[in-house]
Amino acid sequence: MPQMMSDKNISKLKEAVDETPDVMGNHKEGLMALKASDRKLIIVPNSRKIGGSLDIDNTTKSLYPNDTRWDYAVEYDDEIFFIEVHPASTTKIDLMLSKLGWLKGWLKTKAPRIDALKAKSKPPFHWVHTGSSKIIKGSKQYKQLATHKLLPVKVWNYARL
Repeated sequence: MPQMMSDKNISKLKEAVDETPDVMGNHKEGLMALKASDRKLIIVPNSRKIGGSLDIDNTTKSLYPNDTRWDYAVEYDDEIFFIEVHPASTTKIDLMLSKLGWLKGWLKTKAPRIDALKAKSKPPFHWVHTGSSKIIKGSKQYKQLATHKLLPVKVWNYARL
């Protein structure tokens, strides 16, 4: 039988989501906000430390239909990580940097409570690529992504961040 969270253990992400008009009421338990195929790309040492998730992309689609929206926010160990699941090739770099720019702007102007919780112990923004990465280590594009701390990885593994 699952243990009930006490008020003291309520998800910080849930509180922030419920105070953010653009996404209010869209916090999900565990990784339930992620597509089933994307959930298996998330690896954590202790699943009990997952405080919930938010599908930013689908939740904000009607508000910003023409914008390059970011996929997810995931709470782990009381910090929020922002994860984009997307193919990795040199032709996708501008799109990914546009998504990152959109996310940072949205957090600052529309979701400051969520922004305040973004991870500080490890990098907060992550690109998990689908398929194989077609970005060659040491290339101009690789260096560009490194500058933005957005190098694509096959899985989001908290222990290896």
